[in-house]
Amino acid sequence: MKIFIKNMVCGRCISAVTNIFNDAHVKIKSISLGEVETESEISEHDLQSIEKQLLETGFERIKDSAHQLVEKIKNHIIEKVSELDIDENFLLSEFLTSKFHKDYSSLSKTFSQNENITLEQFFILQKIEKVKELLLYNEFTLTEIAGKLGYKSVQHLSSQFRNSSGFTPTEFKKLKVHNRKPLDLV
Repeated sequence: MKIFIKNMVCGRCISAVTNIFNDAHVKIKSISLGEVETESEISEHDLQSIEKQLLETGFERIKDSAHQLVEKIKNHIIEKVSELDIDENFLLSEFLTSKFHKDYSSLSKTFSQNENITLEQFFILQKIEKVKELLLYNEFTLTEIAGKLGYKSVQHLSSQFRNSSGFTPTEFKKLKVHNRKPLDLV
């Protein structure tokens, strides 16, 4: 049985969801971001118990196919950004078309209808959150960050950063409170 789960964005999420299924004594065949496959069917009672635990932990079971697709798209984008290996010629449309073997306009329409944000906007917001993280770690220069996230220039990164956060990257680093968002809330 496959169960699709909203808000799984990292390895710790996989661990937390695994614990929920283990606590319910449901054996997992495989688990990945946004998806759990169990070894056998789950009783309605156990499924309700799992859904309750998921909600209490910040996750949610996704029942319809449109929301499942949106969650898969989000997970692919989050993974791509976290790899820090985006070429400046990277095209989100080509990336998603190759992952889902569907027309980009169809993917984009489904995403926008369910998230009230475009795919491109979501992608930019994910990159900006990654920039915030990398600025706080202080491991890379802004030029290196721009290169790793596919920006053609530091100016382009700075412009998007300011439009999104209201601060330049330098101003953000100087803030005492860094208003970062969890990836599942972007």
